Formats: sequence, C-alpha cells, structure tokens
Amino acid sequence: MTLIEPLPAADAPCAPAATHAIGPEAASSVAAALKALADPLRLRMLSAIATDPRGESCVCDLAELAEVSQPTVSHHLRTLREAGLLTSERRGTWVWYRIPAPRRSAVAALLDAFAPAAVEGLDPATGSPAEPVAPVPDDLDDRITHLAEELAAEMPELEDHLVLAIVRESFTALARTARITAHLVPLTERFARQRLADIARERGAGAPQVLFVCVANAGRSQLAAALVNQLSEGRVVARSAGSAPATDVHPHVRSLLVEIEGEGATAERFPKPLTDDAVRAADVVITMGCGDVCPVIPGVRYEDWNVGDPALASAEGARAIRDDIAGRVRALLDTLSPADS
Repeated sequence: MTLIEPLPAADAPCAPAATHAIGPEAASSVAAALKALADPLRLRMLSAIATDPRGESCVCDLAELAEVSQPTVSHHLRTLREAGLLTSERRGTWVWYRIPAPRRSAVAALLDAFAPAAVEGLDPATGSPAEPVAPVPDDLDDRITHLAEELAAEMPELEDHLVLAIVRESFTALARTARITAHLVPLTERFARQRLADIARERGAGAPQVLFVCVANAGRSQLAAALVNQLSEGRVVARSAGSAPATDVHPHVRSLLVEIEGEGATAERFPKPLTDDAVRAADVVITMGCGDVCPVIPGVRYEDWNVGDPALASAEGARAIRDDIAGRVRALLDTLSPADS
C-alpha cells in the first residue's frame, strides 16, 4: 500500500469524492470563537481563568495581566463572553468570570495542546524558526548497540534482550523531536537508565515514586519533579514525562530549575515521552493539563493538578506557577512515606 496516492491523469474528468468537511453552520460558529480568541490579551485572560484554582477569576485579577485601561479589559471580556467562552456573575463590587462547562474541554485542548505546539519550533529569544535538524552520524546504530551492551552488563538482573529493546525504543522516542543528533546518545543513555530503573523497581521495592505528566514535559512537570526531589531530600523519587514532548525545557523553566537544583543537575533534565513502565513504577501519577493520556494501572494513585503552563507565561508568571506547584508538592509529600511503596 502506498502512502501517497498517484495524481489523476491530466485529462481525467473532475469527480470530487464525498467530503466530511465541517458544515457551514458549525464552521461559522467555530470561526466566531476563533475570531474572539485572536488577541494575545484575550488568550492570556482565558488562560488565567482556566488555571485559577478557584475555578473562576475576578475582573480585578484579570486587569493585572496588562497595563491597559479598565474599559479595555471590559471590552476583551465582553468579546469572550459574547463568543460563549465565558460566563459572568456580579457579586458586590466585582464581576467574576468562569468558563462554561460545555466549553472547558475545548479550552483545555487549546491551552494545553495547541498552544505549546504553536510555540514549539521557534527560538524563544527571537521568535524565529529554530536551527534545522543536524544530519545523523553514520556510526549511530553501532553506538546505540554498544550502549545497550554496557547497560546490560551493569544490570544483570534484567534480561539482555529487554535492555536492548528499551535502549532502542528510548532512542527512537527521543529522535522524533531531536534537532541536534550529537546529543542523542547521552540523552538516550539517561532516558534508558531511568526506564530500566523503573522496570527494576516494579519487580522489587524502593522509595515512593511520583510521576508528573504534562503535554510537552518542558515546564510544569519538570518543575514539579525537581521540587519533589529537593523538598523530600531523597525520601521520594520523582519522574516527569510528556504526552507530546518538546525538544527542550523552556528557558523560563530552566532558569528556575537552576535555582532549585544547580547548573549541573539541570543539565540532566530534558523532555521525555510518557511510557507504560514509568506509570507502572509510580505510586502516584499526577497529570498537569494533558487529559486522560495515562494508562490506568491498578494500585497506582492518580491526581490532576490544574496549574498554569510556565512555558507560556512571563518570567514573573513562571515564578508564581513554581510557587503554586511547591505548595502542592509539600501537601503531596505529607501523604507519602517509605511504607507506601
């Protein structure tokens, strides 16, 4: 079966197939919603409301997002409300806004899947396309095979064929988003070591383990894992992964990770794809804006944290998100102990 169908002959009659395109009424409705969203401040307001732990935001909070007049803020909120993306309620002096239940899943998809994908591939400093992918070295396959042999020798409790499969799977998963192949082998080694450790833990025991999952694994899940490792002082092991991992940790987040872990430890952090063995090894799986992407494993505790995405926030906003995550991490650690593993 070919992946690309041949073009019809030049003299072939035009006979378009039946289409499943969106209908005109639905298209008009969607276009109106997209038109309402076609403004950076309105998108930021919607994001602030969607991630507010109260489930709603006061107009006084939203006015702090930008240095604009109150009538301008009211205009943008009215536009979102008229498009059906917000509802409002006056309580005393202030008006409160929330996302109506029928629109929450659509807004979540926009903010947690489409927005990171739209930003991905651009240089954060310039907004220009990032550097192109480098060519793959000729000896890459030999280096991956040699790496698998080394790891198999270090982990005799795991079967050689399993180690080789995990190493090759890890390389393939990371290569999908890699721009610079020169770093693929050391990144594959780190990722494969983590996966093999998870498999070994599933077969044995150890400290309680928490897995944080978001879409890109470039922001909040990385911060959460670093904070667990710091605040638990080794009592709890934290991992992170992404349902659609980015190519690198976002610069705003990397600077925060340096403050938490130091420059050397931060170099070890890179976006990783979600794997079943990581979920099975975890005592707690915490999703952060990625929806129902995690396989449900009996005996694993699941939570969902509704926090903003620091990769889409300002530097100040990223710090506020870090503080929010830190508070949640402290509460989580109070529920974990070595006896939970």
